[in-house]
Amino acid sequence: MADSQFTTASTKPRTSSMSQASESSQTAAEFIKEQLSLEAEAREALPYQFDTCTRNLGPIRQSLYACLTCSPPPASAAQVHTPAGVCYSCSISCHGEHTLVELFNKRNFVCDCGTTRMPENAPCTLRHNSKTGQKGVVTGEEAAKSNRYNQNFKNRFCGCGEDYDAHQEKGTMFQCLGLGTVDEGGCGEDWWHPECLVGFTREEYANSIEKPETGDSSGTNTNNEANGEVKNEEETTTATPILNAAALESNGVDGNDVVAEAEQVEDEDSPLPPGFPPEDDFDHFLCYKCVEANPWIKKYAGSPGFLPPVYTEKALNAALPTETSTSADAATTGDSRKRKASDEDEVEHTNASLSVPAPTKRQKSGDRSGALSSILEDATTSTLPITPKNEDITTCKLASLPPLPTPALANSFSLFLKPDFRDHLCRCVTHFPLLKPHPQLLEEEDTYEPPISEDGEEGAQSVGTGSILDRGEAAFNNMDRVRAIQGAMAYAQLKDKVSAFLKPFAESGKAVGAEDVKAYFEKLRGDDQGIQEAAVGAKESRKDGEGDGGADGSHRKEQSGY
Repeated sequence: MADSQFTTASTKPRTSSMSQASESSQTAAEFIKEQLSLEAEAREALPYQFDTCTRNLGPIRQSLYACLTCSPPPASAAQVHTPAGVCYSCSISCHGEHTLVELFNKRNFVCDCGTTRMPENAPCTLRHNSKTGQKGVVTGEEAAKSNRYNQNFKNRFCGCGEDYDAHQEKGTMFQCLGLGTVDEGGCGEDWWHPECLVGFTREEYANSIEKPETGDSSGTNTNNEANGEVKNEEETTTATPILNAAALESNGVDGNDVVAEAEQVEDEDSPLPPGFPPEDDFDHFLCYKCVEANPWIKKYAGSPGFLPPVYTEKALNAALPTETSTSADAATTGDSRKRKASDEDEVEHTNASLSVPAPTKRQKSGDRSGALSSILEDATTSTLPITPKNEDITTCKLASLPPLPTPALANSFSLFLKPDFRDHLCRCVTHFPLLKPHPQLLEEEDTYEPPISEDGEEGAQSVGTGSILDRGEAAFNNMDRVRAIQGAMAYAQLKDKVSAFLKPFAESGKAVGAEDVKAYFEKLRGDDQGIQEAAVGAKESRKDGEGDGGADGSHRKEQSGY
């Protein structure tokens, strides 16, 4: 009976032999390497710290997110909708499992997380409750009255008002510099499709750029041959980057870079519609809504610093001759490439936002990836912030501007601004009051950026963004001296014991299994049951070692058929 029990007990671990154990086990070095890799990926996807809500900073220009879970878009126009926007930190810490839409930068906005615009079951987890003093239970605070909302908070964009789908959207969208809120007749820094600005419908433009199908309709065999040729071409095209990736990888280049470059080329293949100016010719733009809300700015169309009008009627754009930048303008625009809102990590932020392909939205003013550099550039290149030369105040530039084209007098148009447009705005006593309500016309805006999440070797981590080791060290550094010394001594003792336990595994090259670690720590804690199990295991191992390996050796008997 004892023999049968021993045989049953000893055959069980042999069924999950070394090959099976190696599949579910990993060495300490492999585990650490995997954790460091995951942390690096997380820092790349979420480069900023997300432990501080921006609400206490007041109205600022910052990156915003609309939570469609807490504030779903209305099903009909009659349904009441309460729009809300949250900051970068709250989008991760408070709404990380919700469906979010990244709105990119909006000016003069205060985070709505934890306010009356959010449901009671979605509190802000980053701020302290002013009544209880507890952190993470902030809800029902009064929302900022200065916040202004547009259709973007319903996941609708552009003059066409379409819902934005990062998986279906193709091409590039541009953000208006914004000269007014929706209540004032402007767009509220909306995002626009190029085709919608020049008079095309989305369907009309999509059909115009759709590639015609190739093939001969004269016979079935011809069609099959054509299809076969197309298939071979596709296979060749697909195989080429793989071969190149393999060749480049041997030279130290990651094959994923080749695929990423191929995808980037594919994204850039979408042409701009006729009548829309080349991207290198402008740095910002004002949509026709903002221009109509501020008709005084129409006079600048076609003058130095501004491109000619881009009409909302495509027939008017087609009749205009193609104009190129002057040599002076070209020298200015050479260093003013269009900037993506968040470069390679640009995402439509949802509950699965880290894996969603990057939507091709582009931002014409102060993206968060270039905000710091633009601030430094402005500090070194500009001497006086707003007040330029004396003659600009006494001389009216508007009086010397050329007259508008005849179509611009009766038709709506958008205005595209060159990088140096601010230098050509009239700041005389009469017209400066028109500029004053719009600081973005006077100087480049500063956009708030959360602190960068540094890795463990470079500096301290944000709460919730560091590794377990880094966070443990941070807690250790905040202890009082007596507890810190006691903790260090306990850690040293544990380290010696664990090192002695791992040494045989390291010498033999055997992987440490979960059961090995569990049994050891049960024994280390003084768990009676753990000690008993460890003793039984040792006894069984001894008996197994004394066996002759024949029919009575249960371990070898099970594998004798191999």
